[in-house]
Amino acid sequence: MVEKKSPLQRSDTAPAPTAKIDAFLESVAKAPAPLSTSQGRLIFALDATASRQPTWNEAMALQQNLFLKTEGLHGLDVQLVFFRGEAECRATPWHTDSNDLLRAMKAVRCAAGRTQIERVLRHARNESDKQPVSALVLVGDCCEELLDPLAGLAGELKLLGTPVFAFQEGNDPTAHHAFSRIAALSGGAHAQFDLSSSHRLGELLAAASVWARGGKAAVQSLQIAKQSDTIRALLNQL
Repeated sequence: MVEKKSPLQRSDTAPAPTAKIDAFLESVAKAPAPLSTSQGRLIFALDATASRQPTWNEAMALQQNLFLKTEGLHGLDVQLVFFRGEAECRATPWHTDSNDLLRAMKAVRCAAGRTQIERVLRHARNESDKQPVSALVLVGDCCEELLDPLAGLAGELKLLGTPVFAFQEGNDPTAHHAFSRIAALSGGAHAQFDLSSSHRLGELLAAASVWARGGKAAVQSLQIAKQSDTIRALLNQL
């Protein structure tokens, strides 16, 4: 029997991140340093349930490309959070070195399970209580939880100044409703992508990283952002 590929799975022969991503990242690398002298803090949360392996691999490749183009995590502390399997939700230490973060990502293997977005939001709230977190990036394709608790936590994150950038793979309507609601209530933004257009995810991750370092003004200052429909749509929500 021939194994069917998911329509969202990138072909093995598909090119790595395109010239469009490279142009955006070159713009990021040339951007002036943010005026703030404080280190930005970004939580990067990924759904690591079984269906996510292609996206996990893609996100890791895009993050590696981002670090290479922008000299690593300059001006940014990043914490990786992931959930998978039977109620497993983990957070790494805060990383200031891009190689450490990539090693942490490479060590994760996706496993079947249900979504644990509530635990991610609760963790982000607790981290923000200890020390301000500039942004939470959430990447996933579905939501199997009640919306009310998620909405309440998103509202708490807004009060703490931690917007959620909810990046949704695919077109699941339940996920769309949940992700867009979480983003709006937290003061963040929601965007969709699929692996047939990986440049969108690359641009979104880069824009969120720039936001965590310098806020909306830093993203707006990127020349390439003015030419990107993806980034303009993101900024219009903020």
